[in-house]
Amino acid sequence: MYAVVETGGRQVRVKEGDTVRVERLAAAPGDQVTLDRVLLIGNGKVEIGAPVVAGALVRARVLRQGRGRKIRVMKYKAKAHYRRRLGHRQAFTELRIEKIELGGQSETARAETGAAPVKVGAATARAPEKPVRRRRRPAGGEGGGA
Repeated sequence: MYAVVETGGRQVRVKEGDTVRVERLAAAPGDQVTLDRVLLIGNGKVEIGAPVVAGALVRARVLRQGRGRKIRVMKYKAKAHYRRRLGHRQAFTELRIEKIELGGQSETARAETGAAPVKVGAATARAPEKPVRRRRRPAGGEGGGA
């Protein structure tokens, strides 16, 4: 059985026992995470979600947090003596896929860890929006010249 899950804005095809790297998740090594944005499940026949498969979950264990290889970026402007060399290392979380569930949450998986798993991909509470401040026009009419 395999599944396609969405995490960190990317889609990843996983099966039980796989080790995958995804965008950094807020979980410590050893924690169990639940990926609930399952877009597709294949088990003999393919079940495609609209946009997600109802009741499908992927349970994974966090193996480690890390940073990828350095990517070098060079900025350059001709004839202006402008050169900048930058580096970037993308943060990632390495997961081991433990279980792909089609019928929703199981109590046995929750009892193994002793705590509720971290839910990834669910809607998060947003801060209240600030009121929009309008800019004042300059005094003296249209702001034109002489």
